[in-house]
Amino acid sequence: MNSPELSGGGAANAREASARPRGRKLAAGLLALALAGGVAACGGSSDDSGGDAEASGGGGSGSLDLVAYSTPQTVYEEVIQPAFQETPEGEGVDFSSSFGASGDQSRAVEAGQPADFVHLPIEPDITRLVDADLVSPDYAEEYDYEGKIQDSVVVFITRPGNPEDITEWDDLLRDDVDVITPNPFTSGGARWNIMAAYGQVIENGGSEEEALTFVEDMLRNTVVQDASARDSLNTFLGGQGDVALSYENEAIGAINAGEELEYTVPDETILIETLGVIPTAAENADTATAFRDFLLSEEGQTLFAEGGYRPVDEKILDQFKDDFPDPPGLFDIEEFGGWETVATEFFDPENGKVADVEAELGVPLE
Repeated sequence: MNSPELSGGGAANAREASARPRGRKLAAGLLALALAGGVAACGGSSDDSGGDAEASGGGGSGSLDLVAYSTPQTVYEEVIQPAFQETPEGEGVDFSSSFGASGDQSRAVEAGQPADFVHLPIEPDITRLVDADLVSPDYAEEYDYEGKIQDSVVVFITRPGNPEDITEWDDLLRDDVDVITPNPFTSGGARWNIMAAYGQVIENGGSEEEALTFVEDMLRNTVVQDASARDSLNTFLGGQGDVALSYENEAIGAINAGEELEYTVPDETILIETLGVIPTAAENADTATAFRDFLLSEEGQTLFAEGGYRPVDEKILDQFKDDFPDPPGLFDIEEFGGWETVATEFFDPENGKVADVEAELGVPLE
C-alpha cells in the first residue's frame, strides 16, 4: 500500500513514512514486515528461542524474561531482540517476553511474574515495584538517563485525508467527532493522553478548572476505552472513532505497516518518557544489564528511532530530527508536580479527579 501523507494543519507537521532516511532500510523493513502481519495480533506473551544462532564460547548464553507495555512488542521481537542476539553479549540468549497494558504488567510483576527487565511507560507503575521492594528506590540515580529508554509524544491519528479536519485539541470536543483513547486505570498511554489534554489548556493560559473541564468533555466524547494503547489502536483500525489519541510511535508503526492513516503532532503536547529497570531479584541480572546497555547504545537507540520512538540519546535524536517534529508547546509531566503528584491527584481510584469522571461514565477503575 502507499503510505498516506501525514496531516499538518496548524500543528507541527509530521512527515511521510516513506521519507525516512534511505540508509536505514533494513531494520525499518523488518519492522514494517512484522506489523504488516497484523497489528491486531500484537499483545500477550511469546518465547524467542534465538535458536538459529550457534552458541560460541564468547556468547552470553542464558535467558531473559522481558516484561513490557503493549506498544513496543513488534520492535522488540522483530528488530531489537534479534539484533541483541547478534552481539557477543546477546549470542545464545533466549527471550521470554510478556507485553500488555502497563498497569496490568506492573501488578503481574508485583504478584510474582518472572522478570529480568521491566519496561513500562509511566513512573507510578515502576514505583509500585519499588514499594514492593522489587526495584531499587535509587534506580534513577543508578541508571543512565535516569532510567529512561525511549521517548514519544501524544498525537492525533485520523482517517486518510483527515475527513473531519481534526488538527487541534478543540476539535476533539466537537459533536460530530468520536474519540478513541484507552482506559487510564489500566493503560499508561491513556494517562499520558489525559495529561496532554489537560496540559495543553494550561499551556494556552487556561486555569486548572478549565483544563479539567476539557478532560471531562473529551472523555464524554470518547466512544471506546480499551485496556491498552495497542488495543485502542486496533479498535480505531477496526473502524470505530474519528480520531485516536496515541503514541507517535504507534502511528508511525501502523503507517509503515501499510495502514491507511494520518497523524498530527499538535502544537501543544506532552513528552512521553518510558522507563526500563532491572528487578533486584532478577535471576539473569547480568544478561539484563547487557540488554539495557544495548538498548541505550548507538545501535539500540537507532533501532528505536527507526521504529518510530524518539531516542533519549540526543546525538541519535539529532540524526532523526526530520522524522520527529519539535512541537512549539512541548511540555513534560514535571509541569504538574511529577508522576507522584499526578497519580494521586488525577488517577487515585477513590479520590482522583479523573476517577470521578470515569466512574460517572461507567468506566472500570481497575
